[in-house]
Amino acid sequence: MQFWEDLDSMVSTVPTSEKLFIGGDLNGHVGATNVGFERVHGGFGYGSRSQEGEDVLNFALAYDLLIANTVFKKRESHLVTFRSGQHSSQIDFILTRREDKRDCLDYKVIPGECVVPQHKLVVADFRLRVRVHRDKCAKIARTK
Repeated sequence: MQFWEDLDSMVSTVPTSEKLFIGGDLNGHVGATNVGFERVHGGFGYGSRSQEGEDVLNFALAYDLLIANTVFKKRESHLVTFRSGQHSSQIDFILTRREDKRDCLDYKVIPGECVVPQHKLVVADFRLRVRVHRDKCAKIARTK
């Protein structure tokens, strides 16, 4: 599928030493349980898994990514990202490197906010550490 090939080629150019955040409507249902995908699915998803959801999970496995939406236990209104009539699903996801799991502080869906019709706003809080590089050559002149 063209989308996954394009995303694959883009993600493969990001060095593993750099932070990586992917957010979007991935049109797959990863399901409520993490059976078979324990490395990338936190066990707190919504609904049942679809083939497109398996594509999301396999992509996450290939790049050792964590699906942030599934890490935190939330009530249904904070899991559902798409609602159309009586149908509710979780298809909008935030992915990050698994090694950064401890820096993923929270994930939530803002129930009252629609970004586009039927899609809810998805938010994740991350702790980002800033490295300060000191210039060894720069010295402040002292006056006596």
